[in-house]
Amino acid sequence: MASNVRPESLERITTPALAEKFITEQLEALRQQIGDKKVLLALSGGVDSSVVAALLIRAVGKQLVCVHVNHGLLRKGEPEQVVQVFRDELGAELIYVDAVDRFLDKLAGVEEPETKRKIIGKEFIDVFAEEAKKLDGIHFLAQGTIYPDILESGPVKSHHNVGGLPEELSFELVEPVKFLYKDEVRVVGKTLGLPDNMVFRQPFPGPGLGVRCVGAITRDRLEAVRESDAILREEFAGAGLEGKVWQYFTIVPNFKSTGITDGKRTYEWPVVIRAVNTVDAVTAEAAELDFQLVQKIVRRITSEVRGVNRVLWDVTPKPTGTIEWE
Repeated sequence: MASNVRPESLERITTPALAEKFITEQLEALRQQIGDKKVLLALSGGVDSSVVAALLIRAVGKQLVCVHVNHGLLRKGEPEQVVQVFRDELGAELIYVDAVDRFLDKLAGVEEPETKRKIIGKEFIDVFAEEAKKLDGIHFLAQGTIYPDILESGPVKSHHNVGGLPEELSFELVEPVKFLYKDEVRVVGKTLGLPDNMVFRQPFPGPGLGVRCVGAITRDRLEAVRESDAILREEFAGAGLEGKVWQYFTIVPNFKSTGITDGKRTYEWPVVIRAVNTVDAVTAEAAELDFQLVQKIVRRITSEVRGVNRVLWDVTPKPTGTIEWE
């Protein structure tokens, strides 16, 4: 059997009982593969890398070293959650790298979306490699590869997984969830006891908020994306829409419009709300939202987010629009 073909004997993991069976089998397999060696993991805080981290903590404990790189493009509260869950609650060996200035300085003035993605991906690999070189005795590299990654593009994802490391950092791979689909990974994560807002978090692009701060990224506009996104998620949760709307987020484009705030004329950014439902992400429809909820979100964003005087609602289906703006 080819190593990248899902075994026919692997049942679809749809229940906690099936997840427990999978976990038990994986813990044994991980211990056999790793032995007494050390394993390194780039821990983004996304569901895939988080589930891999939780499995490895159970399997080999302090032999796992996690590296969390804060590139400044994560959602509000996410770096803090990674540290709290994995270092404080699960006792993981966690290296936290504050690389915000490094990333944002490299991205300054860069407008083209694909160039931004390449800069973010390369810088992430460089930062991770620098941290890896400081460590002794690392033999394995754990990755949050899941089965759709293999089917679509091979087992490398730009931020959850680390491809393109220097030759001297050529580690043996550990990929415990590589035969699972995303919904199965979530069941396993829930069964492992990870928090719901980590296990069931929405799809999030590898470059993070970098593709939602449209055009050249500035720190103030990036903060407007982060704060408006947090308000949107809080209001959707309060309205019972978590898990009912497939994906929702905000975008701040690189242009301004006139407005009036506290009786004074302003020239500030708009925030765009994007909320969609889809089955496969190939096509998508704008989610139908209660207009009173939208109005409440508008009031909060325009009063609480600095530099914003207007809120727009993107109701474009895919096609013609993509889900993300970049």
